[in-house]
Amino acid sequence: MPAQEPNAVVVQKIEVAPGLMILRVAPDGWPLPDFSPGQFVTLGLPGAAPRCAVCEPEEQPAPADKMIVRAYSIASSSVALEYLEFFITLVRSGALTPRLFALRVGDRLWLSPKVTGLFTMDDVPADMNLLLIATGTGLAPYMSMLRTHLTAGEPRRFAVIHGARHSWDLAYRSELVTLQRICRNFAYVPVVSRPQDEPTAWAGAMGYVQDVWTRRTLDEAWKLRPAPENTHVFLCGNPGMVEKMQDILTAEGFKKHLRKEPGQIHVEKYW
Repeated sequence: MPAQEPNAVVVQKIEVAPGLMILRVAPDGWPLPDFSPGQFVTLGLPGAAPRCAVCEPEEQPAPADKMIVRAYSIASSSVALEYLEFFITLVRSGALTPRLFALRVGDRLWLSPKVTGLFTMDDVPADMNLLLIATGTGLAPYMSMLRTHLTAGEPRRFAVIHGARHSWDLAYRSELVTLQRICRNFAYVPVVSRPQDEPTAWAGAMGYVQDVWTRRTLDEAWKLRPAPENTHVFLCGNPGMVEKMQDILTAEGFKKHLRKEPGQIHVEKYW
Protein backbone atom coordinates (compact mmCIF):
# COMPACT_ATOMS: atom_id res chain seq x y z
CA MET A 1 0.00 0.00 0.00
CA PRO A 2 1.60 3.33 -1.06
CA ALA A 3 2.41 5.57 1.89
CA GLN A 4 -0.30 8.13 2.64
CA GLU A 5 -2.29 7.67 -0.55
CA PRO A 6 -6.10 7.76 -0.16
CA ASN A 7 -6.96 4.21 0.87
CA ALA A 8 -10.38 4.46 2.51
CA VAL A 9 -13.93 5.63 1.77
CA VAL A 10 -16.53 7.62 3.70
CA VAL A 11 -19.52 5.29 4.18
CA GLN A 12 -21.62 7.53 6.44
CA LYS A 13 -21.54 11.10 7.71
CA ILE A 14 -23.88 12.20 10.50
CA GLU A 15 -24.12 15.88 11.42
CA VAL A 16 -24.80 15.91 15.16
CA ALA A 17 -24.90 19.69 15.59
CA PRO A 18 -23.20 22.69 13.97
CA GLY A 19 -19.49 21.87 14.03
CA LEU A 20 -19.94 18.29 15.28
CA MET A 21 -20.12 15.13 13.20
CA ILE A 22 -19.84 11.37 13.31
CA LEU A 23 -17.79 10.00 10.42
CA ARG A 24 -17.68 6.35 9.42
CA VAL A 25 -14.77 5.26 7.24
CA ALA A 26 -14.19 1.88 5.58
CA PRO A 27 -10.89 0.60 4.18
CA ASP A 28 -10.77 0.26 0.40
CA GLY A 29 -9.68 -3.31 -0.29
CA TRP A 30 -7.68 -4.07 2.85
CA PRO A 31 -8.61 -5.47 6.27
CA LEU A 32 -8.87 -3.28 9.34
CA PRO A 33 -6.39 -4.27 12.05
CA ASP A 34 -7.45 -5.52 15.46
CA PHE A 35 -7.47 -2.85 18.15
CA SER A 36 -8.27 -2.28 21.80
CA PRO A 37 -11.12 0.11 22.66
CA GLY A 38 -9.62 3.49 23.51
CA GLN A 39 -6.95 3.46 20.81
CA PHE A 40 -6.63 5.86 17.88
CA VAL A 41 -5.61 6.06 14.23
CA THR A 42 -4.68 8.92 11.92
CA LEU A 43 -6.87 10.33 9.17
CA GLY A 44 -5.56 12.44 6.33
CA LEU A 45 -6.47 14.49 3.28
CA PRO A 46 -4.25 16.32 0.79
CA GLY A 47 -3.89 20.07 0.82
CA ALA A 48 -5.79 20.17 -2.47
CA ALA A 49 -8.94 18.82 -0.79
CA PRO A 50 -11.74 21.40 -0.47
CA ARG A 51 -12.61 23.03 2.86
CA CYS A 52 -16.14 23.37 4.22
CA ALA A 53 -18.09 26.58 3.65
CA VAL A 54 -18.18 27.72 7.29
CA CYS A 55 -14.44 27.47 7.97
CA GLU A 56 -12.00 30.36 8.19
CA PRO A 57 -9.50 31.07 5.40
CA GLU A 58 -6.10 29.45 5.82
CA GLU A 59 -3.35 31.90 6.75
CA GLN A 60 -0.79 29.61 5.14
CA PRO A 61 -2.48 27.19 2.72
CA ALA A 62 -1.05 23.69 2.78
CA PRO A 63 0.77 22.52 -0.37
CA ALA A 64 -1.71 20.81 -2.69
CA ASP A 65 0.23 17.53 -2.70
CA LYS A 66 0.94 17.42 1.05
CA MET A 67 -1.08 14.92 3.10
CA ILE A 68 -2.45 16.61 6.24
CA VAL A 69 -2.84 14.03 9.01
CA ARG A 70 -4.27 14.09 12.55
CA ALA A 71 -5.01 11.46 15.19
CA TYR A 72 -8.59 10.53 16.10
CA SER A 73 -9.91 8.12 18.71
CA ILE A 74 -12.00 5.24 17.43
CA ALA A 75 -15.63 5.25 18.59
CA SER A 76 -16.75 1.96 17.03
CA SER A 77 -16.69 -1.48 18.62
CA SER A 78 -13.47 -3.47 18.37
CA VAL A 79 -15.44 -6.60 17.40
CA ALA A 80 -17.22 -5.02 14.41
CA LEU A 81 -14.59 -4.24 11.78
CA GLU A 82 -16.63 -3.24 8.71
CA TYR A 83 -15.71 0.40 9.30
CA LEU A 84 -14.19 2.73 11.91
CA GLU A 85 -16.26 5.48 13.48
CA PHE A 86 -14.98 8.89 14.59
CA PHE A 87 -16.56 11.76 16.56
CA ILE A 88 -15.08 15.00 15.26
CA THR A 89 -15.41 18.68 16.12
CA LEU A 90 -14.78 21.39 13.54
CA VAL A 91 -11.80 23.66 14.16
CA ARG A 92 -12.68 26.43 11.73
CA SER A 93 -9.11 27.71 11.52
CA GLY A 94 -7.62 24.22 11.42
CA ALA A 95 -5.83 22.46 8.61
CA LEU A 96 -7.62 19.09 8.52
CA THR A 97 -11.07 19.29 10.13
CA PRO A 98 -12.44 21.85 7.60
CA ARG A 99 -11.49 19.38 4.89
CA LEU A 100 -13.01 16.43 6.76
CA PHE A 101 -16.27 18.36 7.18
CA ALA A 102 -16.37 18.94 3.40
CA LEU A 103 -16.34 15.18 2.73
CA ARG A 104 -19.37 13.40 1.32
CA VAL A 105 -20.32 9.74 1.30
CA GLY A 106 -18.16 7.98 -1.28
CA ASP A 107 -15.23 10.40 -0.98
CA ARG A 108 -11.78 8.98 -0.35
CA LEU A 109 -9.26 9.82 2.36
CA TRP A 110 -6.21 8.42 4.12
CA LEU A 111 -6.76 6.00 7.00
CA SER A 112 -3.68 4.76 8.81
CA PRO A 113 -3.48 0.95 8.89
CA LYS A 114 -1.68 1.25 12.22
CA VAL A 115 -3.71 1.57 15.43
CA THR A 116 -1.98 2.80 18.56
CA GLY A 117 -2.55 4.28 22.03
CA LEU A 118 -2.40 3.26 25.71
CA PHE A 119 -5.72 4.80 26.81
CA THR A 120 -7.34 1.37 27.11
CA MET A 121 -8.91 -0.96 29.65
CA ASP A 122 -6.12 -3.51 29.18
CA ASP A 123 -4.51 -2.73 32.56
CA VAL A 124 -7.78 -2.51 34.51
CA PRO A 125 -8.47 -5.56 36.74
CA ALA A 126 -11.68 -7.37 35.81
CA ASP A 127 -13.26 -6.74 39.22
CA MET A 128 -12.82 -2.94 39.09
CA ASN A 129 -15.66 -0.60 38.11
CA LEU A 130 -15.18 1.88 35.26
CA LEU A 131 -16.01 5.59 35.51
CA LEU A 132 -15.59 7.29 32.12
CA ILE A 133 -15.54 11.10 32.29
CA ALA A 134 -15.42 13.21 29.12
CA THR A 135 -16.05 16.61 27.65
CA GLY A 136 -17.00 17.11 24.00
CA THR A 137 -15.52 14.63 21.54
CA GLY A 138 -13.56 13.05 24.39
CA LEU A 139 -16.53 10.68 24.53
CA ALA A 140 -15.31 8.82 21.42
CA PRO A 141 -12.99 6.25 23.05
CA TYR A 142 -15.64 5.48 25.67
CA MET A 143 -18.18 4.61 22.98
CA SER A 144 -15.75 1.98 21.72
CA MET A 145 -15.29 0.64 25.25
CA LEU A 146 -19.03 0.47 25.92
CA ARG A 147 -19.95 -1.00 22.54
CA THR A 148 -17.34 -3.70 23.02
CA HIS A 149 -17.64 -4.55 26.71
CA LEU A 150 -21.23 -3.78 27.70
CA THR A 151 -22.46 -6.03 24.91
CA ALA A 152 -20.20 -8.74 26.29
CA GLY A 153 -22.28 -8.66 29.48
CA GLU A 154 -19.51 -7.76 31.91
CA PRO A 155 -20.78 -7.70 35.53
CA ARG A 156 -18.69 -4.72 36.66
CA ARG A 157 -20.30 -1.28 36.89
CA PHE A 158 -19.81 1.28 34.13
CA ALA A 159 -20.69 4.97 34.14
CA VAL A 160 -20.30 7.83 31.67
CA ILE A 161 -20.30 11.46 32.75
CA HIS A 162 -20.33 13.58 29.58
CA GLY A 163 -20.10 17.35 29.65
CA ALA A 164 -21.07 19.74 26.84
CA ARG A 165 -22.15 23.35 26.53
CA HIS A 166 -25.62 22.51 25.21
CA SER A 167 -27.91 19.50 25.09
CA TRP A 168 -27.70 19.38 21.29
CA ASP A 169 -23.95 18.83 21.58
CA LEU A 170 -24.50 15.60 23.55
CA ALA A 171 -23.79 13.18 20.73
CA TYR A 172 -24.71 9.53 21.33
CA ARG A 173 -27.21 10.63 23.98
CA SER A 174 -30.05 8.44 22.69
CA GLU A 175 -27.75 5.40 22.48
CA LEU A 176 -26.43 5.97 25.99
CA VAL A 177 -29.92 6.46 27.42
CA THR A 178 -30.95 3.17 25.80
CA LEU A 179 -27.91 1.40 27.24
CA GLN A 180 -28.80 2.71 30.68
CA ARG A 181 -32.31 1.28 30.33
CA ILE A 182 -31.22 -2.19 29.25
CA CYS A 183 -27.97 -2.57 31.23
CA ARG A 184 -28.43 -2.52 35.00
CA ASN A 185 -24.69 -2.08 35.50
CA PHE A 186 -24.51 1.16 33.46
CA ALA A 187 -25.21 4.77 34.47
CA TYR A 188 -25.21 7.79 32.16
CA VAL A 189 -24.99 11.37 33.43
CA PRO A 190 -25.10 14.10 30.74
CA VAL A 191 -24.05 17.55 31.96
CA VAL A 192 -24.84 20.92 30.34
CA SER A 193 -22.75 23.97 31.24
CA ARG A 194 -24.98 26.60 29.59
CA PRO A 195 -28.53 25.62 30.53
CA GLN A 196 -29.67 29.22 30.06
CA ASP A 197 -29.29 28.73 26.27
CA GLU A 198 -31.67 25.77 26.13
CA PRO A 199 -34.96 26.35 24.21
CA THR A 200 -36.77 24.37 26.91
CA ALA A 201 -35.72 23.91 30.53
CA TRP A 202 -32.89 21.39 30.94
CA ALA A 203 -33.86 18.85 33.61
CA GLY A 204 -30.50 17.10 33.85
CA ALA A 205 -27.21 17.87 35.57
CA MET A 206 -25.85 21.40 35.13
CA GLY A 207 -22.40 22.89 35.48
CA TYR A 208 -19.26 20.87 34.85
CA VAL A 209 -18.43 17.19 35.04
CA GLN A 210 -16.40 17.71 38.21
CA ASP A 211 -19.57 19.07 39.85
CA VAL A 212 -21.25 15.70 39.27
CA TRP A 213 -18.44 14.04 41.20
CA THR A 214 -18.46 16.49 44.11
CA ARG A 215 -22.27 16.26 44.39
CA ARG A 216 -21.87 12.45 44.71
CA THR A 217 -24.46 11.92 41.96
CA LEU A 218 -22.84 8.66 40.94
CA ASP A 219 -23.08 7.25 44.47
CA GLU A 220 -26.86 7.17 44.05
CA ALA A 221 -26.77 5.61 40.59
CA TRP A 222 -24.28 2.88 41.55
CA LYS A 223 -25.48 2.43 45.14
CA LEU A 224 -21.78 2.57 45.87
CA ARG A 225 -19.21 5.26 46.55
CA PRO A 226 -16.45 5.10 43.91
CA ALA A 227 -13.10 4.72 45.64
CA PRO A 228 -9.56 3.65 44.68
CA GLU A 229 -10.19 0.11 45.91
CA ASN A 230 -13.21 -0.45 43.64
CA THR A 231 -13.05 1.95 40.67
CA HIS A 232 -10.77 3.09 37.86
CA VAL A 233 -11.46 6.55 36.40
CA PHE A 234 -10.79 7.56 32.79
CA LEU A 235 -10.50 11.27 31.91
CA CYS A 236 -10.65 12.47 28.30
CA GLY A 237 -11.20 15.84 26.65
CA ASN A 238 -10.55 19.41 27.76
CA PRO A 239 -7.16 19.62 29.53
CA GLY A 240 -8.63 21.99 32.12
CA MET A 241 -11.25 19.41 33.09
CA VAL A 242 -8.65 16.66 33.14
CA GLU A 243 -6.37 18.60 35.48
CA LYS A 244 -9.18 19.63 37.84
CA MET A 245 -10.55 16.09 38.05
CA GLN A 246 -7.06 14.72 38.67
CA ASP A 247 -6.64 17.11 41.59
CA ILE A 248 -10.03 16.12 43.05
CA LEU A 249 -9.37 12.40 42.64
CA THR A 250 -5.82 12.61 43.99
CA ALA A 251 -7.15 14.30 47.13
CA GLU A 252 -9.42 11.27 47.60
CA GLY A 253 -6.59 8.75 47.32
CA PHE A 254 -6.65 7.91 43.61
CA LYS A 255 -3.30 7.67 41.78
CA LYS A 256 -2.46 8.35 38.14
CA HIS A 257 -1.89 5.10 36.25
CA LEU A 258 1.60 4.60 34.86
CA ARG A 259 3.06 1.48 33.28
CA LYS A 260 5.63 1.04 36.04
CA GLU A 261 3.42 2.47 38.79
CA PRO A 262 -0.15 1.22 38.37
CA GLY A 263 -2.90 3.55 39.55
CA GLN A 264 -6.60 4.22 39.06
CA ILE A 265 -6.59 7.45 36.98
CA HIS A 266 -6.19 7.09 33.19
CA VAL A 267 -5.70 10.31 31.22
CA GLU A 268 -6.06 11.42 27.60
CA LYS A 269 -5.85 15.16 26.83
CA TYR A 270 -7.29 16.22 23.46
CA TRP A 271 -5.11 19.29 22.84
